Amino acid sequence: MSDISGNVVVITGAAGALGSVVSKKFFDKGAMMALLDKRVDKHISQWQDAKTVMCQESDLTLASSVEISVGRVLERFGRIDALVNIAGGFTMGHLVHEADEETWNYMFDINAKSVFLMTRAVIPFMRKQKKGSVVNVSAKTALKGGIGVAPYVVSKSAVIKLTECLAEENRQSGINVNCVLPSIIDTPANRKDMPDADFSRWVSPEAIADVILFLVSEESRAVHGASIPVYGLS
Repeated sequence: MSDISGNVVVITGAAGALGSVVSKKFFDKGAMMALLDKRVDKHISQWQDAKTVMCQESDLTLASSVEISVGRVLERFGRIDALVNIAGGFTMGHLVHEADEETWNYMFDINAKSVFLMTRAVIPFMRKQKKGSVVNVSAKTALKGGIGVAPYVVSKSAVIKLTECLAEENRQSGINVNCVLPSIIDTPANRKDMPDADFSRWVSPEAIADVILFLVSEESRAVHGASIPVYGLS
């Protein structure tokens, strides 16, 4: 099941808590990987000597940086079979009427614009191949409004609708586009921020990685435009 051996997979946000676990999962499954992040830290540099992995710094909020990165991937591997858009982040904001433009723009840049720029750069090559998979990472909280989180919620909601539009536009070209909706992810940072929470109810990065793996595999060929809940026990 979920055989991706030899597939070329681009993973954004590869230095993060989720991205590093997804990278390890895909490497163990035999994928050739291009790991992109704004910084190349220990989570990415561990792969530097692997012949089937390339690591590069890339500002995914800048079209020029994205285009250069995608060009390097194609120069190295000759194709892109899957794109996993994990890059993003969370910033607690104010009430909407008190919100500042800087926070609003920042959330949209890292959560929605990064997905737009990466898919815009990669999709044309997948259409030429008549095959490919795109998996975007949104969030459970994108499904319902909340207090003080409007920039984050709205930007992650945009990822869901962008996923649906991309799926409609590209399903006839052999491309599957879907997204996952994690709840609170069990990471060291989240444990530190919420020390009194019941961590056992959170979803693990490994569990999310398994769902992403399925979505880039041949087994998911009939799935288009789905927003898949990955909530753990929460």
